[in-house]
This record gives sequence, C-alpha cells and structure tokens, in this order.
Amino acid sequence: MSTKVKWGVLGVANIATKKVIPAMQKGEMSEVAAIASRDRTNAEQAAKELGIPKAFGSYEELLADPEIEVVYNPLPNHLHVPWTIKAAEAGKHVLCEKPIALTVKEAASLIGVRDRTGVKIQEAFMVRTHPQWVGALDRIRSGKIGKVKSVSCYFSYCNLDPNNIRNIADFGGGALMDIGCYLVLSSRLIFDEEPSRVIGLIERDPDFQTDILTSAILDFPSGQAVWTCGTQVAPYQRVLAFGNKGRLEIEIPFNAPPDAPCRIFVDVSSTGRDPETIEFETADQYTIQGDLFSKAIREGGSQAVPLEWTIKNMTVIEAIFRSAQTSQWEKPSV
Repeated sequence: MSTKVKWGVLGVANIATKKVIPAMQKGEMSEVAAIASRDRTNAEQAAKELGIPKAFGSYEELLADPEIEVVYNPLPNHLHVPWTIKAAEAGKHVLCEKPIALTVKEAASLIGVRDRTGVKIQEAFMVRTHPQWVGALDRIRSGKIGKVKSVSCYFSYCNLDPNNIRNIADFGGGALMDIGCYLVLSSRLIFDEEPSRVIGLIERDPDFQTDILTSAILDFPSGQAVWTCGTQVAPYQRVLAFGNKGRLEIEIPFNAPPDAPCRIFVDVSSTGRDPETIEFETADQYTIQGDLFSKAIREGGSQAVPLEWTIKNMTVIEAIFRSAQTSQWEKPSV
C-alpha cells in the first residue's frame, strides 16, 4: 500500500474543485484519485482540468471502487448525512463538509454508523488546524491574555442569488448553517468548554425563508460569547477574545488566504492600544486538513476534530434556532 491515502470526491462543487482538491494535491499524505458527478461529462471535465485519474458518472460507482480509501463529501447540506452513511457502509472513511448534519438527531446517528463500520468520520472544519488558530489557542491556553471572559465574532457575505444552495431552505441553507457554525466553533474553542445556555435572534428572507441575519449570545461557565453572522450584508470576518489581562484578535479567521501570511494581534498593554502583531507563515488550511486526516487513517491516530466534539457544535446551532422561535434561553442538548 502506498504511503499516500487515496481520496475520492463526491460531486463537482466549487469548494471542492476550486479550493479543496487543488490544496490536497499539494499534500504529502493525500492523493485525489477519483471524482464523481451525477453527470459523467461534468466529472470527466473536472478530472481533466484537475489531473484526477478517474471520473465516475455516479456516486455509487466511486463508492464501489476498492482503491478509494476515503471520501470527501462537499454535497449540499441536506445530502451530507445520507451520503456519509453510504460511504461509511462501503468501507470508506469520510471527511464531510460543514455542517455535518441538519439536526442533532442526524448528527448523533453518525456515531452508530462510525462504530458499526469502523471508519473515521470527520466534519471539515479546516480552520481548526490552521497555524494561526493553533498559535492563537496556544497563547490563550498559556494565559497570555489572562482568564478569557468575553468572545466577540462576526462573519458575513452578501449573496442574493435565489438559485444558490446557500439560499435554499430545503437544502439546509441560511447564515447559521453556512457560516454561523464557525462562530459556534470559535466560541467553544476559545473558552474550551460548552455553553450552558444560548439565546438567538433571527431575521429571515421573506422569499428564501432562510436566516439572513442571526445573532446569538452563548453563556459559558467562564464568560460570554456574542456574535453575528449574515448573508445579505457587507463581507467581513473577525474573532476577538478578551481576557482580564489583554485581548487577542484573529484578522482573517475563516477564509485564511493560501498565498499570503495570516496575522493575529495580542495586546496586553495597560492602554489596550499597543498590540503585538504575530505573523504566521503562508499555509493552505485545506492541505493541512487533508494530510492530517490522511495521517489519522494511515497511522490510526486521533482526529483533529472528533465526531463527538462536532456533534456538540450542532447542539448549539439547534438551540439557537429553538431560541429564535421561543424568544427564551435554550439549553444545548443531544
């Protein structure tokens, strides 16, 4: 068996063909060996453009290929769980795009599938292993800014296309599912604990019926996280953590550029106006993500984002949706 792990990709989504596949092809542990589409022509075109050896005209064909060891699932949100299950039952490990499911119940069902089939299943939170996040969390854990009391996050873009899957409610579209999941992740990572209760406020598009502006407060044992995500406002992203000794700011926390350094700012001055700029060398978070998952498969090590951990992310998302309906604090629960 070769050192590199052979990957198959379900579908020709832009996230796969424009970002993830090219990045993984630069990896030391990952080999993209096949791509599938329900339209064979689309699969063959993508394979030709990206230099992928095999193209299949159905997802089933790819899952039946004995050479494929792991599947990357970038399908629309409502297809994440069904095709993750089919891939696992075919004996393939799965890296599934976020959100891994539409509900907590769906997400929790993957535990049984994983345990029954013996494969690894992971949600594709690529930010978790980017050097800037590793560096930021190291500084927070070491007490650089003291005890964290407050987290503030913002993530937005403007997309008015009614045919875009992010704007289709039946496909699991909307701000909270698409980008709010990163803000839940950020809050939980920084506090390194789970929120005891959450409250959410949602504005929905009158035509799409998806949430286009969602704000939440997450009440943690150690402090509070407050954040907003939106799909019909100016594009922006930022994460800030405030401790009793200083603050830490991540400049481009989610769409980290693969061709330029990333920066975080740490300010422990008495004025709060004298931040230290810390620059991280250029890295592609999708290359790192693919190689680390491949390494976990090949060497049998731990995963960067365990399935149990990511299911807890879904419990917070679901609680925010409930809170927006009840106008009350809601407790995340499986």
